[in-house]
Amino acid sequence: MTRDRTLVLFINLGHLLDHLVMLVFPTVVLALGREWGRPYSELLPLSLGGFIAVGAFAIPAGWLGDHWSRYKMMAVFFFGIGASLFMTGLARSSWQIAAGLTLTGMFAAIYHPVGIAMLVASPKNLGRALGWNGLWGNLGLAAAAIVSGALMDLFGWRAAFFVPGLAAIAAGAAFLARVPDPGAVQKTSRTLGLHIDGRTMARIFAILVVATACGGIIFNSATIAMPKVFDERLRELTQTNFGIGALVALVYGIAAFAQVAMGTLIDRFELRRLMIGIALVQVPLLLVAASVEGWPMLAAALAMMLAVFGQIPINDAIVGRYCADEYRSRVYAVRYVITFCVAAVAVPLISVLHGTAGGFRNVFLVLAALATAIFAASLFFPTRRALGRQAVPA
Repeated sequence: MTRDRTLVLFINLGHLLDHLVMLVFPTVVLALGREWGRPYSELLPLSLGGFIAVGAFAIPAGWLGDHWSRYKMMAVFFFGIGASLFMTGLARSSWQIAAGLTLTGMFAAIYHPVGIAMLVASPKNLGRALGWNGLWGNLGLAAAAIVSGALMDLFGWRAAFFVPGLAAIAAGAAFLARVPDPGAVQKTSRTLGLHIDGRTMARIFAILVVATACGGIIFNSATIAMPKVFDERLRELTQTNFGIGALVALVYGIAAFAQVAMGTLIDRFELRRLMIGIALVQVPLLLVAASVEGWPMLAAALAMMLAVFGQIPINDAIVGRYCADEYRSRVYAVRYVITFCVAAVAVPLISVLHGTAGGFRNVFLVLAALATAIFAASLFFPTRRALGRQAVPA
C-alpha cells in the first residue's frame, strides 16, 4: 500500500472513530436511565459539554494544524479520544460523565479541521474523496449504535466507552508506525480564495454559513434522537438495547452510501443544483417522519437520513474547491465551529420538545423548517457560468 493510500485509510478511520465516540452516549443513556432511575430528558444534557467542545475547540485545532503540524494533531486526536473515553467509562457520578464527555469533545474537535484538510489537499477527484470519507464517518454513526447496544447488553454501559477508547489508542499507535510525517503545510498562495472576487466569495460563504448552521442542527438532532425515537416508535419490532442499536445501525449503514453517491455527483454537476435538490428533498421527508411509527417510521427514517447525509459532502466541497490549501484547516475549523456549536442546540432542543405533548413530532417539525431555510439559501448560490468566469469550474 502506498503512502498516500495509507494516509487516506487512517484519515477515513479517524472519521469513523470521530463520529462513533460522539454518539456512544445517546445509546448508553437508554441503559443509564434505567439503571439510575432518571428520565431521558434529565440525562441527555450531560452530553451538552461534549457537543459544545467539539465545535469550540475546532478553531485552535485548525490553527495548530496549519501552523504546527496536521500530522501530529491527528496523532493527538487518536490518543486523546481514546484516553478521554476510557476516563468516561470510569465515571461514578453525573458530573464525572459530563466532564469525560466534554474532554472527549475537545479531542474529537481536532478531526474535521485537520483530517479533512489533509484529505482534500491533492485528490484527483475531490467529490469522490469526500464521498468515501463521508461513508466512513457515517459507518461510525452506525457502529456507535450497534456496538454500544451490544456491549451494554453483554457487559454493561461502561464497556461501551472502554472498548472504543482502546480501539482509538490502537489506531493512534498504528498511525504513527505506518504513516511518515509529511512535514509542515507548504504555503503557495497569498489569497484566501482561488481567483474569486471578494463579493462572490462573501456570498458563497454566507450561504455556506446558513447551510452549515441549519444542517448541523438537523444532522445532530436526527442522529442524537434516533435511538430514543426507535425506542418509542418501534417497540413492536424490538425492545432490547442491541435490537434498537441494530435498527439504528441499519439505517445509518445504508444511508451512509448517500455520501459516496453525492461525491460522484459533485465531480459531475454544479454545486448549486445539488444544494437545491438535496435541501428540497429533506423537507417532506422530515414532515413524514414527524407523524409515523412502526415499519413506516423505519422507512421514513432511512429516506430522511439518506437526504441528511447526502448534504454533508456538498458543504465540504465548497471549502475544498474555493479555498487555498494553506488556509483550509482554519476555514474548515470555522465551518465546523458553526456546525458543532450550533448543533449543540440539538441537545436542549430535543430535551425540551420531547417533554411537550407532541414529543418527537415537534422535533421533526422544527427540523423541517430548518431544511426549508437551507433550500432558500441555496437558491442564491452562484451558477456554474458565473463562477467559471472567475475560478475553477464548479
